[in-house]
Amino acid sequence: MKIVDNKALLLNLRTPGRVTSCIPKSKTLSEHEVLVNWGVDEVQVLRNIGINAPSPIEGRYEWTGRYDPYDHQKATASFMTLNKKSFCFNEQGTGKTASAIWASDYLLNQGKINRVLVICPLSIMESAWRNDLFSFAMHRKVDVAYGSAKKRKEIIAGDADYVIINYDGVEIVQDAVREGGFDLIIVDEATHYKNVQTKRWKTLNKLINKDTWLWMMTGTPAAQSPTDAYGIAKLVNANGVPRFFGSFRDLVMQKVTNFKWIPKETATESVHRALQPAIRFTKEECLDLPPMVYVKREVDMTAQQKKYYKELKSKMVTQAAGEQITAANAAVNMNKLLQISSGAVYTDTGDAVQFDITKRYKVLREVIDESSKKVLVFVPFKHTIDMLTNKLRDDGITVEVIRGDVSAARRTDIFKRFQEQDDPKVLVIQPQSAAHGVTLTAANTVVWWAPTSSLETYAQANARVHRSGQDQKCTVVHLQGSFAERRVYSLLDNRIDVHTKMIDLYKEVLD
Repeated sequence: MKIVDNKALLLNLRTPGRVTSCIPKSKTLSEHEVLVNWGVDEVQVLRNIGINAPSPIEGRYEWTGRYDPYDHQKATASFMTLNKKSFCFNEQGTGKTASAIWASDYLLNQGKINRVLVICPLSIMESAWRNDLFSFAMHRKVDVAYGSAKKRKEIIAGDADYVIINYDGVEIVQDAVREGGFDLIIVDEATHYKNVQTKRWKTLNKLINKDTWLWMMTGTPAAQSPTDAYGIAKLVNANGVPRFFGSFRDLVMQKVTNFKWIPKETATESVHRALQPAIRFTKEECLDLPPMVYVKREVDMTAQQKKYYKELKSKMVTQAAGEQITAANAAVNMNKLLQISSGAVYTDTGDAVQFDITKRYKVLREVIDESSKKVLVFVPFKHTIDMLTNKLRDDGITVEVIRGDVSAARRTDIFKRFQEQDDPKVLVIQPQSAAHGVTLTAANTVVWWAPTSSLETYAQANARVHRSGQDQKCTVVHLQGSFAERRVYSLLDNRIDVHTKMIDLYKEVLD
């Protein structure tokens, strides 16, 4: 195979007819030579008949933007242009957003698509997607559909090449989206569509037809359970999975008790078959990043914390003796144990009981003082955030806070200042509020004040510092003072989602 004048492919084949019969405009040059236009449609046909032709983006695109793409980003963009409905499972920090922008920009150039809808978490509409579109496709008109329903509809009805909207926003204005002329939908952090019973999933499914391009992106496609693959597979590759969820669950899971299912030995292979077509690159494969090390720092609980911890454990033992343990009630009680360890616990009436966090704070200050760059501190519990932030400010540490009640515009401003200016030195974050899509390589130290129970959130949060642009060794520090904390961190470090082991963990804690 040769590329001729960057316009056509010269194929040498034993049976040229297999090409000419499928591509009428192809030209036979000799007994074995066929000349084919080097376009997206033609390459898709060639690949369907077993000829591995390269995507024309590789030679016919300028790769616009602030930096030249890595080879894995070119390969990812190439894959996307040739697969109308597909998955991108590239690991966090590998630059899959840029790949999707380049691929979509190329398809816009070629007239294969007219408009792009980006569906992503609210927290990264501005800080990740709008900023990256400005960086890699500044010649395109971009708008963010946010605010009142009327405002969202006006933006969708406008002339922007790219419209960015959050998951729930699609539900609010689904009719406007359906009429908006979007022929490519990019879904970032696609695991939010794992459940086919949700309104969110049903809304997206109605927006997709056989002609719609759909790229679903996530670095953790089945973080909690193999069954998580079903919803996203149903959107991209409906014929590759059973019609009903129960059949898929039976394919990948084995029933142990009425309340417990475990993955079958063949689950990985079954999930892999379901999640196709797909591309995946890990950071180790494609980026020359500094190492990432994990450090555990022990912190003694106060006498008061130990008292509350012991009392709650006793209550849990009594409950377990008198009723069936479920994952739901186990999770509630485990969460309270973690709250006690971290510095504040919410009672059944919603009031917060505060504990002295001096010991834990002292260890945190040591980590901050030792760090060569800035520091991210992940704190899962809102009340503890307030306690910690006040202490940092009292000590003269410049600090900003990101949590659920911080607006998208405010988050963008904070992230930008953290990344580009001397202050703030520390960024305190509620993990689920900034676990996706944001580059924070101004820091090289991540401190977990208390553990999260979500493997996806944990991995995504750590990846904020360990990504392209990082030039120093990264350190992840676990502050731990109770058995519950140690066991949760252990599961996360072994890439096990805590939710899948909640009942087993619960029993361990009680023992």
